[in-house]
Amino acid sequence: MEKLSYARLKEAGYEGYLLEKAPEKVLQFGEGNFLRAFVNYWFDVSNEKAGWNGKCVLVQPIAPGLAKLINGQEGLYTLYLRGTENGEKVDRRRVISSVSRCLNPYERADFDAMMEVAVSGDLEYIVSNTTEAGIVYDPSCQPGDAPCASFPGKLTQVLYRRWQAGGSGLVVLSCELIDNNGKELLKCVNQYIDQWGLESGFRTYVNEECTFCSTLVDRIVPGRIRDPEELERLEEANGYHDELIDVGEVFGVWNIEGPAWLEDKLPFKAAGVNCVVVPDVTPYKKRKVRILNGAHTGFVLGAYLAGFNIVRDCMFDDTVRGFMNKMLYDEVIPTLPLNRADLENFAAAVQDRFNNPFVDHELMSISLNSTSKWRARNMPSFLEYIDLKGHLPKCLTMSFAAYIAFFSSDIQELTDKGLVCRRPKGDCYTCSDDRWVLEFYYDHRNDSAEDLVHAVMTNQQMWGQDLTAIPGFEAAAVENLKKIRAEGALAAYASCL
Repeated sequence: MEKLSYARLKEAGYEGYLLEKAPEKVLQFGEGNFLRAFVNYWFDVSNEKAGWNGKCVLVQPIAPGLAKLINGQEGLYTLYLRGTENGEKVDRRRVISSVSRCLNPYERADFDAMMEVAVSGDLEYIVSNTTEAGIVYDPSCQPGDAPCASFPGKLTQVLYRRWQAGGSGLVVLSCELIDNNGKELLKCVNQYIDQWGLESGFRTYVNEECTFCSTLVDRIVPGRIRDPEELERLEEANGYHDELIDVGEVFGVWNIEGPAWLEDKLPFKAAGVNCVVVPDVTPYKKRKVRILNGAHTGFVLGAYLAGFNIVRDCMFDDTVRGFMNKMLYDEVIPTLPLNRADLENFAAAVQDRFNNPFVDHELMSISLNSTSKWRARNMPSFLEYIDLKGHLPKCLTMSFAAYIAFFSSDIQELTDKGLVCRRPKGDCYTCSDDRWVLEFYYDHRNDSAEDLVHAVMTNQQMWGQDLTAIPGFEAAAVENLKKIRAEGALAAYASCL
């Protein structure tokens, strides 16, 4: 079967939107599944819906990458957005044509091409997602490297070349999953300016004429279709072979921290996509961590003990779904600083996302490192609820007991792979967490419920404080742990409703 190309699409009678030629307005560091299902999709929609008329030049952040495959398909690839909206199954196909080409800067010709893009009058944006480890200052980088090893080093080279050519300032949109990603990236660039002894005028250009934005991205991107039979059916229906098929969930939101003028400059508002420019992205990150991530950590451990294995199945159970929603709407949302309607809409979307018929999200994969996750995702809501209401939140209190139950359910052994426990239905599972956490639970495997809860709650390495100081919490946790063990996690969850 012929490879995906503009000519092949025309031959196959493709009726979707395509833009074959347009100015290259974006230089994008990162060519992986996430950016192609997120950023490049939204620029593609902006071309269609807002007449943005732009293309993205992708850059491999590391030497092995997708440049040859992307260029071999003229920048084209098929994106499937799958999931549920308002309870309805959605499976949308779109050929993305917002990418012009992909450069491998570790080849000299492509490094030079990247520098040519840097000085282009068409260039407006730099976008990046170089993983959480990408925004690092590497002092071994030098200005004459072709290219610098680190992403901030490459970015400094690009911006310096543009400044030397008299180019205008750029908007830098950092999508890496670290706090204050844009600010951290700017900090690294300034370190290179110092290290390399670059001109004060360039420092002014970087810090005053360029706009570095911290952003929060949210879309689950499985990335691949793993079933070879399904892949064959899709390609037969499409009429072309695609080496770069990408898959993401339907839901997507991009919060960008920046000045008010940026919302009108970006094409996303006119295109009607879910991107909001805000003065501070922190409340939106808190919303994501407390509601989306907190929901996962809040219910999955008890749900696993109750016999569930994947998230979607939990959403079909009235008790587990009801427990999650009561926790979110009654206990988490009241502690958050954003508009109540906005928070409730986000929470409603979470249920749709968890009910995705195309993703088998295993509860055991979510259980990884649950101690630090409960502390980061659930404890802030728990403590702030108490400050707000003056009493314990029923569901979050039960969630904490379910966490203890998960790590202490008929402990069998401690192995190199983790702590082996047994579910009430008889099958064994292996808890994965920091080694000291697993050793703690193994050492306390013969404790009574009272002694175990006390040991857990007074372990300040786990929680950063002594939780027994919270009035009534220890007694409630003991009672809930005993209920889970005696009646089962499902009955314990039901008692909260």
